[in-house]
Amino acid sequence: MLNQITTAIEARTPEGIAATVSRLIRGGDVAPGDRLPTVRELATELGVSPATVSNAFKALSGVGLIRSRGRAGSFVLDPVPQWMPSHFGKLAGSALPARLDLSTGTPDPLLLPELGPALSKVPARAQTDSYLDARVLPELELCLRATWPFEPGTLTITDGALDAISRCLEAVARFGDRIVVEEPTFPPFLDMLEQLGLHGIGVRMDAEGMVPAELSAALDLHPSAILLQPRAQNPTGCGLTQSRAQELARIIKSKTCDPVIIEDDHSGEITTSGTISLGKWLPHRTLHVRSYAKSHGPDLRVGALAGPTEMLDRIVARRMLGPGWTSRMMQTVLYELLTAADSVTQISEARMVYHARQRALAEAIVTHGVSHTPSDGINTWLRVRSERAAMLHLAASGVKVAAGRPFYAKPVETEQFVRISLSRLSQDFDQIGALLAAASRAE
Repeated sequence: MLNQITTAIEARTPEGIAATVSRLIRGGDVAPGDRLPTVRELATELGVSPATVSNAFKALSGVGLIRSRGRAGSFVLDPVPQWMPSHFGKLAGSALPARLDLSTGTPDPLLLPELGPALSKVPARAQTDSYLDARVLPELELCLRATWPFEPGTLTITDGALDAISRCLEAVARFGDRIVVEEPTFPPFLDMLEQLGLHGIGVRMDAEGMVPAELSAALDLHPSAILLQPRAQNPTGCGLTQSRAQELARIIKSKTCDPVIIEDDHSGEITTSGTISLGKWLPHRTLHVRSYAKSHGPDLRVGALAGPTEMLDRIVARRMLGPGWTSRMMQTVLYELLTAADSVTQISEARMVYHARQRALAEAIVTHGVSHTPSDGINTWLRVRSERAAMLHLAASGVKVAAGRPFYAKPVETEQFVRISLSRLSQDFDQIGALLAAASRAE
């Protein structure tokens, strides 16, 4: 292997060595589990200092390609854990340690509301008298309906957003059906389509949402559903504008096909844009999902789903043969978090903090010579010359971001991006902005 690596290396710098080993791993020339040459062996063969090779190995470790086992040496990692879906699993490198992890997509734990007061409202004993009791707490349903972007026929509670979206797809699509997705989109959506035997049709986005002409062309293929994120789209952080939503609804109405619209409003409580949904114009074919993981905590595992009664009844009936319902104790916690003055204030403050972080980072990136617009929510999408080179450049400084490729149904070489999550970024914006700007130019 030593000769294989040294022969392929073009630049004897930390970046050049890391890039070469990365290409060999991703191309299959070096297999998972293989032991790499030692730092000293490679340094001697290349005629460089051990520090040069050591920095290259640190960068490779930072992006999850290799792991050091001390004196045993450095070994190539399996690219995806076996238990993890493939698209989602390509982000698994985020589990490795870094000085600053901007890859996770999870909220800042310090900005989540305190749970103590809400937990104190949960009954001391479970009070369900029957397996056929109401699926949703009446007070929670009234609270949610008051803020829903359109008047739904039926509302139910699910175990988070992905549970709701999976149930929606199972209810409205059949094996082999086409599903329109945003391009780029959230990787677990792509895994979900693959596991259900569905075919994703990617529709490019601009700053206002799906590109109308591309959606029109996709609808000519008669998809069963359209899966989109109306606010703080993951990964881009863009939001669907009111005018674009109305235009998309007009296009859908004009077609002979009758797709169901599935909307994932995963970050609504911490976004600065108002509620928006195609259900305002297409209420009889829109299933709207609202998640509270980003705003109130991922471990709550509570989401809301509402839409036409006929569709919701099928989804609720199917859940009766699985989880049955979402814990009413957790529904009580969510209701208290949504209505108690202290938690409402805490969420409002979190919204302002995330907004300020987005602006501060965008300004820092622009200051260092790269065009970038502030996003909404906790993620932002940075164009780079080379995704791999950008990640290696950042990893060499102990900074981790998410690779852009897993977010595409059909990756395009000219579309090179990384996703940056701001949940762990609360200071040093100028320094991080400079690193990101330099990484965006790396080749």
